Amino acid sequence: MGLWISKLWSLFGDQEARILVLGLDNAGKTTILYRLQAIIYVVDSTDTDRIGVSRDEFKALLDEEELRDSLILVFANKQDLPNALTDAQIAEGLGLYDIKNRDWAIFKTSAVKGEGLFEGLDWLANMLKTRRK
Repeated sequence: MGLWISKLWSLFGDQEARILVLGLDNAGKTTILYRLQAIIYVVDSTDTDRIGVSRDEFKALLDEEELRDSLILVFANKQDLPNALTDAQIAEGLGLYDIKNRDWAIFKTSAVKGEGLFEGLDWLANMLKTRRK
């Protein structure tokens, strides 16, 4: 885990970045919410039964006034498993194609294999750097 965090910070170089951390109620999320610049939303690509629930949760995040300018990075995770939805199916299921007022990207990932994670974080780092110029 420490190496992964080190890699994350090296992607941002000298730039400071704030990224959304999700947690249970009363964990202090609202306290830090107003300072966020990015949302990383992870979807289980094999859980077709709950894509609607995932969409509802995702849309609730997008409705937060404090997140209106945040970049959106979606990890379509568990792509290494059979019957995983494609990134296009996940994007459709979450309603990503309807988002016109902010930058977003979706990356196919396998957290257990480490595939797609750094590509997604690299996109996020580049977008944050571009915004600061």
